[in-house]
Amino acid sequence: MTPGAGRARRGAALWLAALLSACASAPGPVTPPQPEPPPPVTQPTPPPPPPAVGAMALTALPGWDQEDHLTALTAYGAGCGVDRSPAARRTCADARTLLARGRVTPSEARAFLEGRFVAVEAVAPEPPRALLTAYFAPEYEARRTPDANFDAPVLAPPPGWRRGDRLPDRAAIEADPASYPVLGWMRAEDLFFLQIQGSGYLTFADGSRARAAYAADNGHPFVGIARPMADRGLLPPNGTSGDAIRAWLAAHRGPEARAVMALNPRYIFFRMDPDDSGHPAGAAGIPLPERRAIAVDPAHWTYGEPVWIEADGGNLIGARASYRGLVMALDTGSAIRGPVRADLYMGRGDAAGAEAGAVRHPLRMWRLVPRF
Repeated sequence: MTPGAGRARRGAALWLAALLSACASAPGPVTPPQPEPPPPVTQPTPPPPPPAVGAMALTALPGWDQEDHLTALTAYGAGCGVDRSPAARRTCADARTLLARGRVTPSEARAFLEGRFVAVEAVAPEPPRALLTAYFAPEYEARRTPDANFDAPVLAPPPGWRRGDRLPDRAAIEADPASYPVLGWMRAEDLFFLQIQGSGYLTFADGSRARAAYAADNGHPFVGIARPMADRGLLPPNGTSGDAIRAWLAAHRGPEARAVMALNPRYIFFRMDPDDSGHPAGAAGIPLPERRAIAVDPAHWTYGEPVWIEADGGNLIGARASYRGLVMALDTGSAIRGPVRADLYMGRGDAAGAEAGAVRHPLRMWRLVPRF
């Protein structure tokens, strides 16, 4: 699968009822015959809704023939239940019935998808905003107490904090963290990337593990540091991958790295949960399937929609050439804004992180709309 939903929100059902009765009685006075009642008027079944404007068959999607259709259908069946629109519920139920039967062949999966969906391309008002990035569930070392390397505190929200409260920016918090509860200690560059991802898994020196889950933020906007680093000549313009940024921050740990990280004023606070040994749940409330889930802008997409993505990496250093395939809209993020903007979940661990950091691809997206 080369990663990445159809929106249909209108459905109608026609309920017909008929009342039949019969009675018998002893003979009685003869009554004049009554006129035959007119036959009941039956409302015709309405035709199916017209196809969405600009709809096309899935067979016309770029890369459709190369898709792993069974894996795509399985991902759809796992995530479609959060979309509660009538058409989506019907299609989801039918897909799950097929999958529950077992031994579904790739050709059967393909036939189901092609028979039940059409594709409608999403349009970006500004082409530069049509962008695919990627994220992952990072795994980092941490400590219970600070030392020379692990000197960046993992902070919880301050006592009395309420959602919507605006807190100081990153530089101010890092300069005076005393008023925030400390959950652990990390390398500064690792903590910075943990905050970008929003959650991750920590392994402490005693072997214990925990999931650092997003708890709050300081209310400041997210600002990416890749472009400023390129503008300052710290990294080449086409070499601002996550690995390159982390390596630079680690090599310049201290005031120089802190000044660069402070260009992003947004600060994330965490809570510690047990390590579930699986994949984190997205905003839709279900675990994210590796390479089959995307974060989207909920102003333009509905959680549980299937989406076809097609993205070309161009000349990005270290980037995979392209991503295309069926993915599910199951998450969101503060930097994910617009109708053609997606963040692809790559999975958990270093390998997923290395690939995610190299994804900054021009993007096309199609929502897969139920036919009925």
